[in-house]
Amino acid sequence: MSAEARLAELKLELPAAPKPAHVYKPVVIVGNLCYVSGHGPLKTDKTMITGLVGKDLNLEQGQFAARQCGLAILATVRNELGSLDRVKRLVKTLGMVNSAPDFYQQPAVINGFSQLMADVFGADHGVGARSAVGMGPLPGNIAVEVECIFELR
Repeated sequence: MSAEARLAELKLELPAAPKPAHVYKPVVIVGNLCYVSGHGPLKTDKTMITGLVGKDLNLEQGQFAARQCGLAILATVRNELGSLDRVKRLVKTLGMVNSAPDFYQQPAVINGFSQLMADVFGADHGVGARSAVGMGPLPGNIAVEVECIFELR
C-alpha cells in the first residue's frame, strides 16, 4: 500500500508545512536522498508542544510530541515532493528530547516518531537507523525535535 493511502487509511491529519523561521532550507535533496531539517512538535493549531520531558511532560506526552514532529515532517516532505509516495524508505533519524536532568528514556520518547514512520511507510521501509538523545534546552523550549533522511524513488 502506498504511503498516501496509508495516511488516509490511518486518518492522519497533517499540520500545514512549517515555514523556516531562520536561514535554512526545510528539505535539501542530493541525488536520491532527502535531508529534512529539524522539526518541532507542531500541532494543527500551529502551536508547539513545549516543556521538559520528565518534568513538565511525562513519557506518553513526550511520545505524542515526537509523533507530532513526524506529522510536521511528513507535511514538509509532501509539500516539497508533491507526494509521500516518492519516499522509498527512512534511512536515518536523529531525535532530540528536551529532557529533565534525571530523565533517561529518550529512546522511548522518539519511538513516538519511529512508530508513525513504520505505520506510514511499513515496517521494512519506515524503520531506519536512529539516534535518540537528551538535549537542553531546545529552541523555544519545544519538547522534542527530529531530523531525518529519506531515500527517494
